[in-house]
Amino acid sequence: MLASLAWFAALVAAQTQDPVVPPRPQNTYPPLGTIERLDPRFDTLVPRDAQVERLAEGFEWAEGPVWMPDLDGGVLLFSDVPANTVYLWKPGTYGAAAHLRPSGYTGRRRRGGEPGSNGLLRDPSGRLILMQHGDRRVARLADDGTFVTLADRYQGKRFNSPNDGVFDSSGNLYFTDPPYGLEQGVDDPARELDFQGVYRLTPDGNLSLLTKEMSRPNGIALSPDEKTLYVANSDPERAIWMAFPLNPDGTLGPGRVFADVTHLVGKADKPGLPDGLKVDIHGNLFATGPGGVLVFAPDGTHLGTFATGQATANCGWGEDGATLFITADMYLGRVKLTTKGKGF
Repeated sequence: MLASLAWFAALVAAQTQDPVVPPRPQNTYPPLGTIERLDPRFDTLVPRDAQVERLAEGFEWAEGPVWMPDLDGGVLLFSDVPANTVYLWKPGTYGAAAHLRPSGYTGRRRRGGEPGSNGLLRDPSGRLILMQHGDRRVARLADDGTFVTLADRYQGKRFNSPNDGVFDSSGNLYFTDPPYGLEQGVDDPARELDFQGVYRLTPDGNLSLLTKEMSRPNGIALSPDEKTLYVANSDPERAIWMAFPLNPDGTLGPGRVFADVTHLVGKADKPGLPDGLKVDIHGNLFATGPGGVLVFAPDGTHLGTFATGQATANCGWGEDGATLFITADMYLGRVKLTTKGKGF
């Protein structure tokens, strides 16, 4: 672990530090959108004077924020998927530096589309795990800077493009595999699977398909008691979040629609689709979707929205655990809350 962190710190120092925009003085962050309050319960999670702060900008499509508490005193890493780059944001600065390139596609053939890493997360040992679109695999960043393949095939057929994931307390990884990283999407001739799956990967490398019923599985999260698996479906024809009971053996029970926002898709003031999501310690969902980050109570009530004004890709807990980082199209944002993410 210490060797990994030492190597990672050396990598930061060695790479060209190209902030997307010039640094600003500490703690002078402009707002990003507005906050919509729909239910009194929202006020117990979000202070009345809260605002989403804009921390960095200029990305092609920012995704997958993950807090790395042991790196340089605590930093945020996030993906720019089309740019095939992981960026680093450090508290007290405005703008981000290119940190890891390539992040998701290591091939030699020039390609377009969305080749980079998408979701980023830490494994139970604190190592960086990347959902790699271009290489069509789940990978771990090794001490020497290479990528170690954790999974890239199901029954001998290559994944579409792993997108997002979540670990449970036993180290099992649950992840989604939509077609967004394929250059021609679902019609790409290189596609080998005829479905979009949700998978479980055990610490010893055993891979199982949990469900293939969703048309565009995307963001994924676990309830605090790890008895429910939430999966976003980023299909404009069925823009929903599903809730699946998680059985003790790791299989799923019959799913139910947790929330449906199909009626909001296409509205000019509500760009975006169900995408990344996180759950707080009380079981509330912070789910990117039409209009920004929608906050749902465990019973499915829509409590309020961080209305970024952008198609919003993902969110993640960081700093002291009461900070939610948000990736919204070309922007990175942050909002301070009175709730926390699990594990902080």
